[in-house]
Amino acid sequence: MDDTDVYTTVVNCMNLKRDVCIAYLVNKTKAGVSFTLLLSTDTELDTLSIGAITKRDIKSSFLFLDAKQFTCLMDCQARSKEALHSHFNASFTALNLIKWHDRLLSPNRKALSVGSWKTRFFNSSLIEHIFCDVGLDLSLIKFSSTYEELCNFGAVSC
Repeated sequence: MDDTDVYTTVVNCMNLKRDVCIAYLVNKTKAGVSFTLLLSTDTELDTLSIGAITKRDIKSSFLFLDAKQFTCLMDCQARSKEALHSHFNASFTALNLIKWHDRLLSPNRKALSVGSWKTRFFNSSLIEHIFCDVGLDLSLIKFSSTYEELCNFGAVSC
């Protein structure tokens, strides 16, 4: 049972030297209470529009952040337009494949960050490398909860 109270007002922001619309959301859930403060320089927007725009902008910001950090979006040294387009497409394709793989494995869970997937794959590879060097069979251990815990060590869980 989610219940959200919304408070809005238009105030003058001294730093921006203009009027801004502030929306203060109080979301009450079974887990507790969370607060969100949204600000818009468009004072004519309603609160739902401010929330939708903010949510969209945050999603696209995380998309570019993940692409920069984990798929080498900014590491191209090409100069031609075609080569840059190819690099950007490859970077975002890799990001989409990771997110698609995550969705296939856990369709009901919120999406994990790419950093968590990187940590999980690194841990899994390290465990396999150690077991291979020692000469132990990993096939039975892969189905235990301890293996899952070791693979998720250091990853952010949702």
